Amino acid sequence: MKKIVVLVSGGGTNLQALIDAEKSGIIKGGKITCVISSKPGVYALERAENSGIPTRVIPRREYPDSKTYSMAILDALNEEKADLVVLAGFMTILDKCVTKAYTYKIINVHPALIPSFCGEGFYGLKVHEKALDYGVKVSGATVHFVNEEADAGAIILQGTVDVKRDDTPAILQRRIMENVEWKLLPKAVSLFCQDKIEISDGKAYVKE
Repeated sequence: MKKIVVLVSGGGTNLQALIDAEKSGIIKGGKITCVISSKPGVYALERAENSGIPTRVIPRREYPDSKTYSMAILDALNEEKADLVVLAGFMTILDKCVTKAYTYKIINVHPALIPSFCGEGFYGLKVHEKALDYGVKVSGATVHFVNEEADAGAIILQGTVDVKRDDTPAILQRRIMENVEWKLLPKAVSLFCQDKIEISDGKAYVKE
């Protein structure tokens, strides 16, 4: 049984999707063993505690830079003996000391179809604002491995929704979360925990 550590910074809707998926048996071969938050008092911590999952808080503001903060996160991941790290609304870009130690073991979900509307600065409603400004007809979400560059790791799964003429960023965000993120993230986690993701030439492939 693989140990899954989830990193959060806010309300934890993707965390809840993972918790529900684990309880319903969608996630096979893995168990959420710890939730680590970059901020105290966020609702994601309450979600974890309500499900009996141990939590830790490592406040970003207590560290002078990304490197020292990432080293604290790395220490915690090592202490928790994490097999898989899931970024679920985690709002800090981790230093390479973490991504190198956990190569192809960190999964993130990005609310757009990478390589569109991604990279540093593209998060939250900003992603959907840009997609609507561009006039795209479909959008969606991408579950990918995390490497040294923001949103540039190997793509595991992608899913789409139609963009409607009267969409606002908030409406589009909600449609993508409900129809793509909350389904694909648990699916990708389950695939990882069952050793069904193969890496070849820097690309991720799902084994049949």
